[in-house]
Amino acid sequence: MIKKLGQVMVYVKNQDEAVKFWTEKAGFTVISEEENGQGMRWIEIAPSSEAETSIILHDQELIAKMQPELNLGTPSLMFVTDNLDQLHSRLLNKEVTVGDIVEIPSGRVFNFADSEKNYFAVMEKSE
Repeated sequence: MIKKLGQVMVYVKNQDEAVKFWTEKAGFTVISEEENGQGMRWIEIAPSSEAETSIILHDQELIAKMQPELNLGTPSLMFVTDNLDQLHSRLLNKEVTVGDIVEIPSGRVFNFADSEKNYFAVMEKSE
């Protein structure tokens, strides 16, 4: 039985720019970075080293050559925060493309775009 989401694969055109966005603007941490010696490099990032779910940044072009049948579109990700207003302001101050905070039946949410114009959403939940 599946119990939780462990890692999400995100295929990017520029791994270094993606890492820069996620660490410098979104406040994530690089958990690990590995290379297999044959040009395959993967970078694991997460909101913190204690996070249960992480993102693996893969080189889109390399993966497309290795497995042309894969759909390399960016998955839709929903992040959770306990202070939506603070995060929204922080991203705006970092000049990130950020949508308006919207009320939906399950809470408040906004979206933002990374350096490659992939969109992600954030929902407020207090635990």
